[in-house]
Amino acid sequence: MSSLQLENVTYTYKNGPDVLKGIDVSFETGKIYALIGPSGSGKTTLLSLIGGLDVPTSGSIAVEGENIDKNGLLHYRKHKISFIFQQFNLLNYLTAAENVQLTSCKNPLPMLAKVGLSNEQANRSILRLSGGQQQRVAIARALLSDADILLADEPTGNLDEETANEIVELLVESAHKMGKCVIVVTHSNELAGSCDVIYKMKHGLLEKVKDAQGIVNEVGEEHELLSKSY
Repeated sequence: MSSLQLENVTYTYKNGPDVLKGIDVSFETGKIYALIGPSGSGKTTLLSLIGGLDVPTSGSIAVEGENIDKNGLLHYRKHKISFIFQQFNLLNYLTAAENVQLTSCKNPLPMLAKVGLSNEQANRSILRLSGGQQQRVAIARALLSDADILLADEPTGNLDEETANEIVELLVESAHKMGKCVIVVTHSNELAGSCDVIYKMKHGLLEKVKDAQGIVNEVGEEHELLSKSY
């Protein structure tokens, strides 16, 4: 069933270039989607529009046939969307468990354990956790949310390989077993390859990948070259 629909969505920076040039796409519940493409191609911009953090220059975004701004974007973000941000966006004065409880009334400890944090770490201040541990908290917070749509921007970028693989399994599980619509921006071959559908951002448009693994490898090699240049 289609949960999220974008119709002719465009986005143009003020006095700048067109970033998105008429996106028409639908995302279904129970599936996980990857958005791939070179840095600066508009992937994160598209994710921000879907998440109600910004508004399109033109076009519409609807969930279950209802425009996302019908009841205000704040209401939409609170009830329909959960996020995994690159910069975590955690509250430093709260513990890991308290941060996760911001999105759900459920006990946060089992989910924090699933992402690799002990009870002792769960009750630490965020400031006493490493960057990788903070990323796990951000992931747990999004996974525990009751929202039907989960958006993730490079969710495994700061994690070791073993933990990253575990997070990929949780994201897939949240789509296939919990019925969420999961959309991830990623340069990770493993994460993209585990998704049901892969879209590549190209010239401001989304192109559905036919040879999924070939495109994933192409993007992975490009990302590796960029990483080595710094």
